[in-house]
Amino acid sequence: QVQLVESGGGLVQAGGSLRLSCAASGRTRNINTMGWYRQAPGNQRELVATISSGGSTNHADSVRGRFTISRDSAKNIVYLQMNSLKPEETAVYYCHVVVRWGPIERVYENEYWGQGTQITVSS
Repeated sequence: QVQLVESGGGLVQAGGSLRLSCAASGRTRNINTMGWYRQAPGNQRELVATISSGGSTNHADSVRGRFTISRDSAKNIVYLQMNSLKPEETAVYYCHVVVRWGPIERVYENEYWGQGTQITVSS
């Protein structure tokens, strides 16, 4: 099992910045991809950004150039730096981790979610 604890959410004015952190604990040895998703009221959960164990990143088109995902693999922490926030980005932000293990012939995978942290962007 992997436990995820998020921090850094809160209230910010439009155009402001926030930095989210997510610390993983437990069976972290085989953590592969780490990422952030968000869900606004009435909407489906959507991808914000992911980062692989090798450091390759993927950002949603809507946040590219404003948000930056990074990770400290030694400490099993993933960060999301969010700049120029918009009111429509008000949502609960969730940390997501994929764990992979097993031989190449048969890879096993589990995923874990954080409890979510509220971000409210006021206009």
